[in-house]
Amino acid sequence: MTEFRHLPRLGKYNELQKAVIEKFVPRFAPGAVLLYLGNTAKKNLFLDKDGLASLKISVTVSDLLPDIILYDGNRDWIFLVEVVTSHGPMTPKRVVELEKVLEKHRPPSIYVSAFADFSELRKHIKDIAWETEVWVADSPDHMIHYDGDRFLGPKE
Repeated sequence: MTEFRHLPRLGKYNELQKAVIEKFVPRFAPGAVLLYLGNTAKKNLFLDKDGLASLKISVTVSDLLPDIILYDGNRDWIFLVEVVTSHGPMTPKRVVELEKVLEKHRPPSIYVSAFADFSELRKHIKDIAWETEVWVADSPDHMIHYDGDRFLGPKE
């Protein structure tokens, strides 16, 4: 995993990004590589153009990309993570937008909404799309699956 030196420590948003990299990845995407890390001030804070290109993901639409993109080569999955502080989670509309942007990419996508705590999750719970994942940083060992009978993984 890429060392987390690319991210300035500016506030809740950046701390939650850091938690995703340091806590979510080892638990739910071990061995995944960071391909993209966006920031409100600098959209392409970290950008692996070659890695994204190898998965047929265009970097010209970075304003539509989620906050974090990770690639798990062992399972051939791409994790698209929205870091929820001031902006919203993976809503049905957001999932459709990302599916259009990423329609040519090769691996299956896992959509994740990341929250700092349950009080933040409660503010957005009615907006979260089905067939996505929810991760809460203050309970890092658990995930909430909006996937019915499917546990973390792409649709078959």
